Amino acid sequence: MAQGTEDEKPVFFFDIDNCLYPRSKRVHDMMKELINKYFREQLDLDRADATLLHESYYKNYGLALEGLVRHHKIDPLEYNRVVDDALPLETVLHPDTELRKLIQDIDRSKIKLWLFTNAYINHGKRVVRLLGIDDLFDGITYCNYGRETLICKPKLEMYEQAMKDAGITDRSKCYFVDDAAINCEAAIRFGWKKTVQKLEPGDPEPERPVAAHHIRSLEELRDIFPEIFKR
Repeated sequence: MAQGTEDEKPVFFFDIDNCLYPRSKRVHDMMKELINKYFREQLDLDRADATLLHESYYKNYGLALEGLVRHHKIDPLEYNRVVDDALPLETVLHPDTELRKLIQDIDRSKIKLWLFTNAYINHGKRVVRLLGIDDLFDGITYCNYGRETLICKPKLEMYEQAMKDAGITDRSKCYFVDDAAINCEAAIRFGWKKTVQKLEPGDPEPERPVAAHHIRSLEELRDIFPEIFKR
């Protein structure tokens, strides 16, 4: 990848699910149940086998949907309609004033703010709208379910796509926060050294840290990267 110019503005890439809101909102649990239901109904599996296959695809590909597309030729957009779009997010996600204040305190004259998700665009935009922060980002990179070949984190092509979308070429100027260790590990391997793993307050300390920093609240970004916040 070409070296960026000196005046190229850095970009902070934010994961969305279980990162901009806590895992205690149980969105992942609701999604997991709908995905397992999809596996049971579409592949004619019992609950145990559906769970095992779902977890296997997630572990191997970073996205259960990719396994479904690769091995069962399902329609990703139909999957999105009955899984992601069917989530009752309005019951658990609401405007977060503290999160909004944190993001507003980032100096936009110094850095771009970019959403970076493995979800489809419908879900990503829906989440940030419900959190009341949809107007604070410059753009979004998402897993395009309309493509013949799905590209998602932790594939390095997904990080390349995010940089292209955000208009940056210098990997050293990329900041990133994600809750998934596999995605953080890939980001570091890709050259995003300013990668932060978001943990939950009750999570144990990582046995093998995959990022330079791990945090339990996004507020800790103020101390880790003071240079990007308004003074």
